[in-house]
Amino acid sequence: MVDVRKIRLIMELRESGITDSKVLSVIEKIPRMNFIPETFKHQAYENIALPIGNDQTISQPLIVALMTQNLELIKTHKVLELGTGSGYQTAILSKLCRRVYTIERIKELSIKAENTLKDLKITNVVTKVGDGNKGWFEQRPFDRIIITAATKELSKNIISQIKDEGIIIAPMIGEDGKQILKKFIRKDKKIISQNITEVIFVPNLPGSVN
Repeated sequence: MVDVRKIRLIMELRESGITDSKVLSVIEKIPRMNFIPETFKHQAYENIALPIGNDQTISQPLIVALMTQNLELIKTHKVLELGTGSGYQTAILSKLCRRVYTIERIKELSIKAENTLKDLKITNVVTKVGDGNKGWFEQRPFDRIIITAATKELSKNIISQIKDEGIIIAPMIGEDGKQILKKFIRKDKKIISQNITEVIFVPNLPGSVN
């Protein structure tokens, strides 16, 4: 059965500058409604962020697509995601790379996300509860790193865990308090940054919550 709402969302993403056909295809295939509380399921294919509990949100599909597109993923990549949240972004990544290592600071969310991914028979994701700012030392280096909470600066831990020529995508908080989604490329131990767009994300907090 053709879901008109999903088709409409894909068209909207195309019109908003998402040109990567692989990203669009995965967004079309992954059921966003599976990652959303019952109360908001009817809005699953609207291009908006939605609450998922624990004062967290599932990002707007356009932002998920934009972040994913800018990661420039290939099938052999190993990806670190900081902030599992609902697991929706994780699921999208899992279809475009070899393996995703994802860290969530809120245990309840991590368990929910892990169960949803299992229900969708996604097997190339490894989850962990912890402080994402520390990265995942044992699994370094990563080809790509994606941060899904607004942060003031990239920690040395994170920078040290990305490969040369690797890409980090993160919402960064500027001095004016505004958040800008940025793309960082590591080249010869230097970090080159590019601005993508203005965004609104929940803040990146230290520690973990059981």
